[in-house]
Amino acid sequence: MNSTHKPVSRKRQILAAVIGNTLEWYDFIVYGFMTSIISKLFFPADGNEFISLLMATATFGVGFFMRPVGGVLLGIYADRKGRKAAMQLIMAIMALVSLLIACAPPYAAIGIAAPFLIVLARLLQGFATGGEYASATAFLVEAAPPHQRGLYGSWQLVGQMLAILGGAGMGALITHNLDQGQLENWGWRLPFVVGLLIAPVGLWIRRYMDETEAFVDAAQAEVSDEAPSMPAALQQNRRQILLTIGLTIPGTAAFYVLLVNMPAYVHRQFGLPLDQVFSIQMLVVAWMTLLIPLSGALSDRIGRRPLLLWPYVGLLLAVYPGFAWLAAAPGIERLLMVQLLFCTLLGLSFGPAPTAVSELFPVKVRSTGVSIGYNLAVMLFGGFAPFIVTWLSGATGSPIAPVYYLLFSTALGVVACYYLPKAEAGTQPRPDAIPVGQHPS
Repeated sequence: MNSTHKPVSRKRQILAAVIGNTLEWYDFIVYGFMTSIISKLFFPADGNEFISLLMATATFGVGFFMRPVGGVLLGIYADRKGRKAAMQLIMAIMALVSLLIACAPPYAAIGIAAPFLIVLARLLQGFATGGEYASATAFLVEAAPPHQRGLYGSWQLVGQMLAILGGAGMGALITHNLDQGQLENWGWRLPFVVGLLIAPVGLWIRRYMDETEAFVDAAQAEVSDEAPSMPAALQQNRRQILLTIGLTIPGTAAFYVLLVNMPAYVHRQFGLPLDQVFSIQMLVVAWMTLLIPLSGALSDRIGRRPLLLWPYVGLLLAVYPGFAWLAAAPGIERLLMVQLLFCTLLGLSFGPAPTAVSELFPVKVRSTGVSIGYNLAVMLFGGFAPFIVTWLSGATGSPIAPVYYLLFSTALGVVACYYLPKAEAGTQPRPDAIPVGQHPS
């Protein structure tokens, strides 16, 4: 491959990873946006809307039990068969999930089988997304020039933001144009039908991705050199896995509380119009989508640690007064200001995050190691975030119940940042050169 072709090839690699990643996460996110409607149709509780909502949000979290399983199995698959093969398999599973949810009959039609179908779909979603983050991140970081890994890795989360943007756009479109009866009858299925229709595009795009040179080189080296077994390699990298968990906790808690669950929460808690709330969500997520690659690129100059630590500290200081100010006089304007503040801090931290955790691991256990740490954090602090926030609201009667959860999770992230290597700008070690078990410094 000549040098004049490499930039074009890299751009194509990024495009393939981001588009597929966006389609992958779109289906996962849409369920969170449709929770209030799905709770009525699939989880009736004798007219008790609060219990129905708890059951639906719990089902949102059930899928996260499968994430570590999917993360390990798909991570091993990606580390052995390649990033491309794993990402194609993940996309196929998500297409099946879209089909299941889009066609699922409600409780009124088939009784107890209806919630079981939703639970099955969520378990498959959890399995697939468990491998997506690490596989896509490893692919992007390994495809990047050494001095642009922060920028390239940030595109992983750009894909997730585009998924939220698409999900919020569909939510705003259907809630604005359909009445409640139409929404509950058939309108809620439209976002999943859209995901089903565009899934073949993601499959086609990922079919023509090239495997990364770093993975190919590592696979060839393993043939000639005696390599440790996967369990032994992960045991040698246990400190990196723990650090990945700590660094992931604040971002994943904030992601599901402030981005996924926020529209339903402020509509239910403060009575704000759902279509306007979705519009606000689209605006702040669009801002984050622009900010994330800028932050990722900046981390290539000043290092990953400052752009993780200081936004986490900022969120720790801002979350309580922000929610209190919104609760004092709920309104669309205040919601916009609060979400802009929170999402600016999140966007700054999201930029370097994928590359920061990816650089902790050598190539041959990168997908598996990142998958284990990332998915354990997401399962414990992300998947049940909507359930915990809903329960806290009912148990405390406080309109700012999410604050307590966010304060706890963000504080853990600040502690984890203390142990992140203090690599200087431009001197991050080549991830394909880090010996198994050696911590970069």
